[in-house]
Amino acid sequence: MWPESDRTQDILRDVAGGDAEAVNRLMDRHREAVRRMVQLRLDHAVARRVDASDVVQDVMLEASQRLTDYLRNPGMPFHLWLRQLALDRIIDMHRRHRGAQRRSVDREQNFSGVGNDEQSAADLAALLRDAELTPAAAALRKELQSRFVAALQQMDEGDREIIVMRHFEHLGNSEAAEALGLSAPAAGMRYLRAIRRLRELLGGDDSSLAGG
Repeated sequence: MWPESDRTQDILRDVAGGDAEAVNRLMDRHREAVRRMVQLRLDHAVARRVDASDVVQDVMLEASQRLTDYLRNPGMPFHLWLRQLALDRIIDMHRRHRGAQRRSVDREQNFSGVGNDEQSAADLAALLRDAELTPAAAALRKELQSRFVAALQQMDEGDREIIVMRHFEHLGNSEAAEALGLSAPAAGMRYLRAIRRLRELLGGDDSSLAGG
């Protein structure tokens, strides 16, 4: 989902060297990933009031304005920094349009867009159900995909978040760990726990974890 980081580093060096056009290249390179993230996480009720493209534009504008600060102190990879700006903007949208009285800001992100990312949901559904699930089992796959989305909503927010990060944002374990402020082993354990919990909710088992 997120662009390859080596090329991003090259562009960042161009930006730091004073290439003003490189800023546009950098933002254009990441715009689609930000759009997908916003669509994934923006609640349906909020999406009826807020155009996702406007949220993306706000994120890219903020990133451009704060880019000098990032270059001065790049505490994390650029795509994770940009991802955090987008996440903060989404949380702000949910607070503004749904109220800030809920117990957890994270719970305002109900990941309603997950059901629209058919490929990622189908891939994860296949992983949870049967590693050998074939395309011929399309009806079962679709049913399981729907059940998966419902199960995701029942999960602890920390477990739900790492599932979404790993399978819908396509972040690696080390990237998810950094974004969550965890060690890589702790993130890996959280991921395995989340997969087990998801299987429980779906009425499956975790026998296939033995190989992973």
